[in-house]
Amino acid sequence: MAAAMAWLRRGACGPARRCGLAAGRSYSGGGAYPSVSLTCPLPGVPKAVFAAAESRERFETRVTVLENGLRVASQNKFGQFCTVGVLVNSGSRHEAKYLSGISHFLEKLAFSSTAQFGSKDEILLTLEKHGGICDCQASRDTIMYAVSADARGLDTVVNLLADVTLQPRLSDEEIEMTRMAIRFELEDLNMRPDPEPLLTEMIHAAAFRDNTVGLNRFCPVENTDKIDRAVLHSYLSSYYTPDRMVLAGVGIEHEHLVECARKYLLGVEPVWGSGQGRAVDRSVAQYTGGIIKVEKDMSDVSLGPTPIPELTHIMIGLESCSFLEDDFIPFAVLNMMMGGGGSFSAGGPGKGMFTRLYLNVLNRHHWMYNATSYHHSYEDTGLLCIHASADPKQVREMVEIITREFILMAGAVGEVELERAKTQLKSMLMMNLESRPVIFEDVGRQVLATNTRKLPHELCDLISQVKPSDIKRVVTKMLHKKPAVAALGDLTDLPTYEHIQAALSSKDGRLPRLYRLFR
Repeated sequence: MAAAMAWLRRGACGPARRCGLAAGRSYSGGGAYPSVSLTCPLPGVPKAVFAAAESRERFETRVTVLENGLRVASQNKFGQFCTVGVLVNSGSRHEAKYLSGISHFLEKLAFSSTAQFGSKDEILLTLEKHGGICDCQASRDTIMYAVSADARGLDTVVNLLADVTLQPRLSDEEIEMTRMAIRFELEDLNMRPDPEPLLTEMIHAAAFRDNTVGLNRFCPVENTDKIDRAVLHSYLSSYYTPDRMVLAGVGIEHEHLVECARKYLLGVEPVWGSGQGRAVDRSVAQYTGGIIKVEKDMSDVSLGPTPIPELTHIMIGLESCSFLEDDFIPFAVLNMMMGGGGSFSAGGPGKGMFTRLYLNVLNRHHWMYNATSYHHSYEDTGLLCIHASADPKQVREMVEIITREFILMAGAVGEVELERAKTQLKSMLMMNLESRPVIFEDVGRQVLATNTRKLPHELCDLISQVKPSDIKRVVTKMLHKKPAVAALGDLTDLPTYEHIQAALSSKDGRLPRLYRLFR
C-alpha cells in the first residue's frame, strides 16, 4: 500500500514510475501481471468517450399555442414512461354564478364513461395495455386530468384525455353514484381525527368571505341533489374552452405531443355543444379577514383503542401575495423559516427541527401538540397561516404564543437562520422536481398562469437573493391586514376576534389583559 500511495503522489507515466503493486504479482493460474501504469491508456483498448453536461436548452419547457387557443407544453425527461394531462382554469373559485360543489362533482366523475369508452373499466383496461394509471384532482383554481403511461402509447393517452375532458357521458347512474360518494366523503371529513382539511376550508372562508378562493371546495350537503347533467353542462360550456386549457407532458417529444393535440383536441365539438355558456367569472379575490368558529366535541375522535387527547385547533392567517408577484419568493422563504410540525415529529435539521415553530414553540411549551406554518398562494392573492393545537383549557395561552410569533417575524432575522431556510427551500424544490408527476404539475400550472415556465435553477437563483430586509418588508406589510381566524373544538376560552386583532397590532403580540373579580 505504501508503494501504491507513493506512486499516486508522484502521478506520472513512464517505466520508472510503474505501480509498485504490479511487481512480483501473479494470476492464480501462475502467469505474471503485466507491468502497466494505471495512468496510461491500455494497449489495444479504444479511447474512452466521457459523458458531458448538455446545454440547458434541451431541458427547457417548450410551449406551442394551437389555432383554437389551446396551449401545448412539454418537458424532456429520460425514461420509458411519460406523464401527460389536461389542466383547466376552473375550480371552486369560479362557482359564484353556479351551485357550489360543481368542481367536486367533476373531480369524482372524471374518467367515467365517454363517447368512445363505455365505462370506467374500459378506460382502465385501455390504460393497462400501456402500463398506465389515471387521476383527477380539483383545487380552488385548477382541475387536472392526468395519465402516467408508457411513452409509446402517447397517441392512445391523448385520445383518452380528449374524450374524458370534452366528451363525458355523465349518465344518471354515474351522477347518482357520485352523489353517494360525496355524501360519504363529507361525513368522513367531519369524523376524521385530523382536522386540517376542515380548518383549511374554514380559514379560506374567513379570509375571503363569500368570494373567489373563499368559496367552499367541497360540495355542501344541500347541493348534492340539485347538481345534475344540465347544471354540469352549463358550467362546462363556460369554463372548458380551449383558451382555458393546457395539454402538458413530461417525458415525450414536443413535436409528437403537438401532433397528437392537433389530431384529438383541435376542432372537436364538446358534448355540451359549441354554444356560449354564462359569462366567465373574472372576479379578483377580495381579502376580508374575519373569524369562523365551529364548536365541536373532540373528546372522542379515536379510530382505535388508543385514545387521542381532546384538542382545540386554531388557525390564524394573514394575507400574503400572489405567486405572480416578486414577493412570493420571500414569503416562501419565510414559511420555510417558520416551519414547525407536530409534537411527535422526529428527525434532524432536514425535518425542520431548527425552524422557529419548533425552537420557540414546541420545544418550550410541552403542552402544545402542533404548531405548523402554511402558505397558500393563488393567481391574485395568498394566505400565510399558522395552525396550532392544544388542550381546551390552554387555548388563550396558545393563541397568544401564535400572535407573538407573527410579531417576531418582523424582528431581526439571523444570517444562519435565513441561509438554513433558503437551503431547505432549494433542497425541497429540487427533491420534489425529481418526480415526473410533480414536474408535470409544475409545467402545467405555470404555463396555465403565465404562458411560460421558470426553470428550477432560475427559482434557486431568486431564493439565493432573498435578504433579511426582504423578510422584514413583506412581514411588515402583511401585519397591517386584518387577521383571518378559524377555530374548531371546545372554544370556551377562545379570545375574542377583537383581542386577537389587537395582539397582532401590538409591539409584543400579547393579548389584552383580562381582569376578573371572580375565578
